[in-house]
Amino acid sequence: MLPIPHRRAAATRAAVAVAAGALVFAGLPGSAFAQAEPVASPFPSPAESAAVGKTSPGVLKAMQRDLGLTSAQAKARLVNEAEAGADAGALRNALGRDFAGAWVHGATSHKLTVATTDAADIPLIEARGARARVVPYSLAQLDAAKAGLDRAAKQEATRDAPVWYVDVRSNTVVVRAVKTGAARSLVSAAGVDSSLVQVERTRERPRPLYDLVGGDAYYMGGGRCSIGFPVTKGAQQGFATAGHCGRVGTATTGYNRVAQGTFQGSIFPGRDMAWVATNTQWTATLYVKGPGGQRVGVGGSTQSPVGASICRSGSTTGWHCGTISQHNTSVTYPEGTISGVTRTTVCAEPGDSGGSYISGSQAQGVTSGGSGNCRSGGTTFHQPINPLLQQFGLTLRTTGGGGDPGPGEPEPGDTWAPGQVYAAGDSVTYGGSTYRCLQAHQAQVGWEPAGTPALWEAA
Repeated sequence: MLPIPHRRAAATRAAVAVAAGALVFAGLPGSAFAQAEPVASPFPSPAESAAVGKTSPGVLKAMQRDLGLTSAQAKARLVNEAEAGADAGALRNALGRDFAGAWVHGATSHKLTVATTDAADIPLIEARGARARVVPYSLAQLDAAKAGLDRAAKQEATRDAPVWYVDVRSNTVVVRAVKTGAARSLVSAAGVDSSLVQVERTRERPRPLYDLVGGDAYYMGGGRCSIGFPVTKGAQQGFATAGHCGRVGTATTGYNRVAQGTFQGSIFPGRDMAWVATNTQWTATLYVKGPGGQRVGVGGSTQSPVGASICRSGSTTGWHCGTISQHNTSVTYPEGTISGVTRTTVCAEPGDSGGSYISGSQAQGVTSGGSGNCRSGGTTFHQPINPLLQQFGLTLRTTGGGGDPGPGEPEPGDTWAPGQVYAAGDSVTYGGSTYRCLQAHQAQVGWEPAGTPALWEAA
């Protein structure tokens, strides 16, 4: 029995409940309503089955510990975040150039705010059950400004202005700087309008977590890193990890020091992504290592929204949870600038590098670097998993999907395909119809567009 906070109007509840009914397979965030005050319910809702049903008890316990939640609040938060991702995706498609970002807040993430540059969009946003905020700059404008900073960073020294990102909450591009002069130099070199930029002072000097282990350990010569997520490439098995852990050709041994595999692809700096192909002694499972050594199932790779809960596995510090602060962040390490990572409030320490980030049952990314520790707190950055899978043509090993195709049958010429990574706004055809993607994810058999309203809407 799950008390669920409610944040939807009656008309939206009916529509969403119908959509959620199709999402009863494990781990996939579905569109479903939730309620503001706890109320007793005699049966699990479709949303509970979709967003919470296959989430590991260890993940829920870690969320309670680190986010200060009750068991019911942790479950309700996952339900609300699943719905918010679909609602935000639909509104992004509907608002087009006006869209300026979305975020969740509240102890159970029951409040979704969607920003727009046009006040005329307010009724459309509120009809979806979200709060509207009118702001000066669209997400496209902010992304363009950040892209300018990324380009300038290739020529400018950014060690004293090591982190910058698009912050949808403040409708600015934030540059976190040890020395404000370094931030101003970067903005000037980029030719970015200073009104779009907010400079924040920081003492943080992020660095790659070279000697950290997330999930099971693996070794490269005298170094040690962590397995992120098991993957396959055709018949070849292996795992995703951080690029700073090794270069192409670097040999690895496993946690037991038995010969394991070789780095097949690695990017660092610029991005922080890599994958290792393993020998036949090793089998890619469907899990990551959870608290107490228990296995946590990976249901897919649907990206969670800003403000959502997220947990990290690391052999140095164990399981810790926090929230997603910003996507599309750039961070400067001593070796260079990394772009496109996600900034989080999860703590980490040396020994956690390359390890797994997961929201509920959905893979989010692999540990890149950070600052602080798990005694006093800090921030960490993870390389999102979907771009990594797309870059190297990998398929995530999951417990989700694998069922019969959803309503509608594929037709010759359909463009939707399992294993393909889709971003929000991408269009595909399936069963002769056109669909738009609502949330970034890697497609799986059993997650066809016609049967997954949390991931796709009819165009």
